[in-house]
Amino acid sequence: MKNIFIVVFALICFSAKAQQASTAEVKFPAADPSPADIVYFPLNAPKVKAGDPTKPVIKIIYSRPQKKGRDIFGVLEQYGTVWRFGANESTEIHFFKKVNIGGKKIKAGTYSLFAIPNKDTWTIIVNGETDKWGAFTYNQSKDMVRVNVPVKTLVKPIEYFSLTFTPATEGANLIIGWDRTQVELPISF
Repeated sequence: MKNIFIVVFALICFSAKAQQASTAEVKFPAADPSPADIVYFPLNAPKVKAGDPTKPVIKIIYSRPQKKGRDIFGVLEQYGTVWRFGANESTEIHFFKKVNIGGKKIKAGTYSLFAIPNKDTWTIIVNGETDKWGAFTYNQSKDMVRVNVPVKTLVKPIEYFSLTFTPATEGANLIIGWDRTQVELPISF
């Protein structure tokens, strides 16, 4: 009987210790100041209901830095320098089918987006490398296409780096906006 009592007592102690370990607080990282976001074309693609034939054509995963009173292009993001197109990890664009950008056919798949901002034009870059942090290891030899697009100056600044799509006759336009700058990248499919 004494042995059974010792075994039961040991099991209770072990169980209590295991429960303490499993309920110990885990330290989670703080919220990122540049939150991740996703945009689809068509915009409603992830929200379709059963029976709706809408399928995604493009999906972009990106981080959204904030202006926070700073001058962005030409100051924080230097003109003529490759920029990660957002914050944190390089922005990823996924094409669910073959697309055409700047006269170049691009196969369905996942790519990264970069930009070279300038005062009057930007060079938008679709690159074959993914899963990189920022533009620190950007490799120009992996570029799929580079397209120069004009800059539109906005009257009212945009606080968060923002992406959206508008429909176009032969595809969609990727609209990029931050601070007082907006550019548009035509994508046909």
